[in-house]
Amino acid sequence: MFKKILIANRGEIACRVAATARRMAIRTVAVYSDADAHANHVRACDESVHLGGSAPKESYLRWEKILEAAKASGAEAVHPGYGFLSENEEFAQACADAGLVFIGPPPSAIKAMGLKAESKQLMEKARVPLVPGYHGSDQDPALLQREADRIGYPVLIKASAGGGGKGMRVVEQSADFAAALASCQREAINSFGDDAVLIEKYVQRPRHIEIQVFGDTQGNYVYLFERDCSVQRRHQKVLEEAPAPGMTEAMRRQMGEAAVAAARAVNYVGAGTVEFIVEQRGSDEMNFFFMEMNTRLQVEHPVTEAITGLDLVEWQLRVASGEALPLKQDQLQIHGHAIEARICAENPDNNFLPATGTLRIYRKPQATAFQRSRVRIDDGVREGGVISPFYDSMIAKLIVHGATREEALARLDLALAQTHIVGVATNVQFLRGVLRTDSFANAKLDTALIERERAVLFDQEPLGLPLAAAASIARTLLAEAATATADPFSRRDGWQSHGVATRPFEFEFRGQAEKAELRYLHDGALWLQVGEVSGPLIIGAFADGELELQFDGKRHTLTVYQDEDTAHVFGAAGATRIVAIDRLAHAGETQAEGGRLTAPMPGKVVSFAVKAGDKVSRGQPLAVMEAMKMEHTIAAPADGTVEELLYAPGDQVTEGSELLRIAV
Repeated sequence: MFKKILIANRGEIACRVAATARRMAIRTVAVYSDADAHANHVRACDESVHLGGSAPKESYLRWEKILEAAKASGAEAVHPGYGFLSENEEFAQACADAGLVFIGPPPSAIKAMGLKAESKQLMEKARVPLVPGYHGSDQDPALLQREADRIGYPVLIKASAGGGGKGMRVVEQSADFAAALASCQREAINSFGDDAVLIEKYVQRPRHIEIQVFGDTQGNYVYLFERDCSVQRRHQKVLEEAPAPGMTEAMRRQMGEAAVAAARAVNYVGAGTVEFIVEQRGSDEMNFFFMEMNTRLQVEHPVTEAITGLDLVEWQLRVASGEALPLKQDQLQIHGHAIEARICAENPDNNFLPATGTLRIYRKPQATAFQRSRVRIDDGVREGGVISPFYDSMIAKLIVHGATREEALARLDLALAQTHIVGVATNVQFLRGVLRTDSFANAKLDTALIERERAVLFDQEPLGLPLAAAASIARTLLAEAATATADPFSRRDGWQSHGVATRPFEFEFRGQAEKAELRYLHDGALWLQVGEVSGPLIIGAFADGELELQFDGKRHTLTVYQDEDTAHVFGAAGATRIVAIDRLAHAGETQAEGGRLTAPMPGKVVSFAVKAGDKVSRGQPLAVMEAMKMEHTIAAPADGTVEELLYAPGDQVTEGSELLRIAV
């Protein structure tokens, strides 16, 4: 077994690999960028080496620097994690040439499966079912258009070298194909350095089910059952579970054997995932087609670990060191049900735009050891840390395990309710909403689930204005009481020697100006009026943000964090925020924006679709930005004329930067 390995990655996966290595008494070397100088994965390892600037191309993609760090530190092997260089055959070969073990498949397997078109041809020879499509090397746009027309719409354009939902577009009609192709190719060249694409029939009501496979250097192969990854947004996974609901033993065996056949076809070694698109043709009838093979450990590997009781990173290390697979196929069993939720810094109500900022509050549910755990958290951040624009938006993975799917669902909802994050927008409440939909709760799964349940998932308010205002006011009163002076006439709580005093409050709640009135009764009681709701306000204990109060005839236990003027309120039903407005503090400020169009997040300007003097209509694409490895289109908010472009393609901009002006 290795004595020392270098982990060529960052964040939660680097921490995850380091944890298993530590348990196996293997020393670890971390690498880090400028932005990650104080990151958790640096602390998690025994040694660390600085690579360069914050952008991946200046650090985590500089494999020559990584090899130098490995050799200088005395590491015997390199674990690539996932993303970055994990599926780069040149890096894998460079490791071998440098006398280092690449903890992953051989370069030939990475190359064979890395290009989707070539891998489809290999799978066809291996008799693995394929979706009808075009996987050829001729990338002439006119030919691609003809092939798409031949296959029949809707079609899916996919970057041949892609992954993670990048370089992927669904095209509904022939007239939209050319524009979608150009956008897909542009994103592919930026993400992978290769703009080749393939075209496939877009399967209706598809499920995304993948099989975890493992191979060793002795030619042994097993499949460690399946994961259902159908719940996706922007072609990226949101929730994953194992085993797949509704999976029969016969289909599990067929898919598992097909996945092993795919691995054998490329002499695969180590951990890999064969992804299938599953067509649901009836209540109990499904067909599956090979989609791609990810030649690395997957983000969602913890759910497989939960149902098998195995440590897949340990298996990776053992196989890479030359050992045989620890178990044979007939020794593997499924125990219970596991679900993983990806907690991301993003705004679901604004097309999942990524968010950046400081984790002012980061409180997590109580977790246990990762094998067979009831609740497990894989993360690489801590309170006070920064979510930067340089890497992907995932903050943490929350994994739960239960005896049944229903038990796991309940446990995940509770764990998400106990996850409190302040400082950046997150998808935590959105995830809770998905769990509660009829589709997910009853396992009516397909990749359109989020869109189908849009009405109950987006722009929802779980707590409501009256409770949010009551919580904010209660928090304010408690803070004032904690700093009160002995002189009652110096206090701001409305105290007076007789009669009833009133105190007005103004708020901004969900973009609307709101008012509340608090009455101080002569006997010391409080009466609160918020809109049409009024009643006694009774404030109970308050400690570490937790607040007990009674209002509107109900008793509530809430957690309230104050961040400047904003109160972030967390309760059993969900979370919200409310902003207190101080008219004196904001006197003279205006909100007029005119025809300004600003960047919704920090990132890079990719292109403008207009120039000064162009007339535009509402909804017309104006510019494309790239942030956190994804492209985002910015559209005109109204009809008008472009007055000025304030940046050029390639410029980096901060959130709120004015990109262009439109005369409306």
